[in-house]
Amino acid sequence: MKKIFTTIIIVLGVYSASFAQQQKGDVELGINTGLNSSTVFNDGYGNSSYRTGFNFGLAADLYFSNRWSIKGKFIYDQKGWNSGVFIEKNGVATLTNYHLNYLTVPVMANWHFGKTRNWYLNFGPYAGFLTDANETAFNNSLKPFFKSTDFGIALGIGVKIPLSDKVKLNLEYEGQGGISDLGNEYSGSAIRNSRGSLNVGFNFMLK
Repeated sequence: MKKIFTTIIIVLGVYSASFAQQQKGDVELGINTGLNSSTVFNDGYGNSSYRTGFNFGLAADLYFSNRWSIKGKFIYDQKGWNSGVFIEKNGVATLTNYHLNYLTVPVMANWHFGKTRNWYLNFGPYAGFLTDANETAFNNSLKPFFKSTDFGIALGIGVKIPLSDKVKLNLEYEGQGGISDLGNEYSGSAIRNSRGSLNVGFNFMLK
């Protein structure tokens, strides 16, 4: 049994090392989807209930060395929060869920680590562009009440599992924290987006 485990470890080690590491000037393209857990932080009141949604994104990685690259993404992002309060025209408060959907564009410094540089950690700013905003109790569109852009910081950690010399399976956790107030013409306390997601996808190496 010990010999079998030793053989498996050796084979996996050779398999991982057999794929060339990225070098300066290499470009890697990616496609991924994931499950979102989003909320908003309200100054003075903490965070609201979480909304579960999804994201779908495209990515491009430009390498400056086998350790560093610049990674850009273009993501359809479902954000918002649940169990919020909606005030009707007659002054009645109703619990509802807020669905805010964005096209999010993060640009991040990407640090690749590990023996084969298949683990990575990235961080940088993002800009989100609001596509629609709705509440679910009365199905009202609330887009005029929210700013059209959202700015914040994105970070992520992940691993790429080689499937061939040009294709890798990608698993990652990605987080976003807003730094701008979402409210438009709103005199109350500021609200800011917060979103975490578990993603899976494929990366394709361009040579």
